[in-house]
Amino acid sequence: MTGTLLVLQFILAAVLTIAILLQKSSSIGLGAYSGSNESLFGAKGPAGFMAKFTFIVGFIFLINTLALGYFYNQEKKVSIAEDIKVVKPLIPAVPKTAEIPKAPKAPKAPSAPKTK
Repeated sequence: MTGTLLVLQFILAAVLTIAILLQKSSSIGLGAYSGSNESLFGAKGPAGFMAKFTFIVGFIFLINTLALGYFYNQEKKVSIAEDIKVVKPLIPAVPKTAEIPKAPKAPKAPSAPKTK
């Protein structure tokens, strides 16, 4: 089931991309290359049709995305995070000692020479 929905997702993504690029914008976009569509779609041209078509394909794309996520979750029933293996660190542990070693004593200064 998820395989079919995944293929449909790719097809819908391609159709949605093309539908968006064919829409008329301030710079006309790729709609300039499609020729005169005024006779086919009416006096307004493809603007109304393409807007409705893009909305419908976008809505189907959204529903398909939710269905794909739901069915994938039902099939797997596990999280990807559960597959992560915890590796112990390679740093050796510091051995614990019973006592903290004391600092060495400072050396005594040499005594001044005795004068007679």
